Amino acid sequence: MTFRATGPSMLGVKPLWVLTGASGRVGRMLMRHWLRHPPSGVRIVPQYRSASGPGLVWSPVDGPDDLVQWARQQGGVAGLIMLAGVTPGPGKALDGNAALAKAGVSAARAAGVPRLLVASSSAVYGAGKGLPMAETAPTVPVNDYGRAKLVAEAVCANAPDLDLCCLRIGNVAGADALLVNVPKARPDSPLRLDRFADGGGPVRSYIGPATLARVLESLALQQDNLPPVLNIGAPQSVAMQDLLDAAQAPYAMLSAPASAFQHITLDCTKLATLHDFAPEDSDPATMVAQWQTLKDPE
Repeated sequence: MTFRATGPSMLGVKPLWVLTGASGRVGRMLMRHWLRHPPSGVRIVPQYRSASGPGLVWSPVDGPDDLVQWARQQGGVAGLIMLAGVTPGPGKALDGNAALAKAGVSAARAAGVPRLLVASSSAVYGAGKGLPMAETAPTVPVNDYGRAKLVAEAVCANAPDLDLCCLRIGNVAGADALLVNVPKARPDSPLRLDRFADGGGPVRSYIGPATLARVLESLALQQDNLPPVLNIGAPQSVAMQDLLDAAQAPYAMLSAPASAFQHITLDCTKLATLHDFAPEDSDPATMVAQWQTLKDPE
């Protein structure tokens, strides 16, 4: 099966996509970007569980009926970006990630939506062995969140009738634990980073929210089927202290415990064949600037 956009695109109109999870931290930044810079080749409409703004009001776990009816009114939906998910936190029911994946698959089938982009996480790999992890790397998650996302991926693997791609997303600048805490940092209460034997700190895969928006546009417009899983991050990994320097946040480097890992990064070579990255997309200062532009008003 080769992907072809349906409905609106057949009438000479941009293919219509729905972003679920538009009210989450990443979703809000994406929608702000698209409000300022509308995609050139696709229309993306936010989904909300209640009428909190313009868009589709639909709760995926309550069944597909609202999406089916709305898709008919719109003349068809080309794809779903299933960003909605349960993130780690006290009392969070992480098995909701598999339930949301199952609901998305069922809704796509009922509404005749041919393509799904489902948010997974780089946490499915675990800590790795210090080298960039490609999509073929073993999945050995070390926490409940990674295990929950892996179960959700298994749900998606049982939908061969759909063009479905699980996005193993690294850190999104501004939605990660590091930058979220920048506003709380003070000279007398700095953020803390692990310092390893070489004097450096943690190195991770990041992507700026505006860059992520452009990546999603590229994936939505691919004519051929997408791979079943795809790493999502900028081409080059990032030293976390470089992000804090760019954000002008005070921090202190403390000796890393033996259990800490310095390098947990993704190999995003496959993604670079599907999206044309700019050199600055891997620049920590660019990532921080994107976050500062798109973050919630203070």
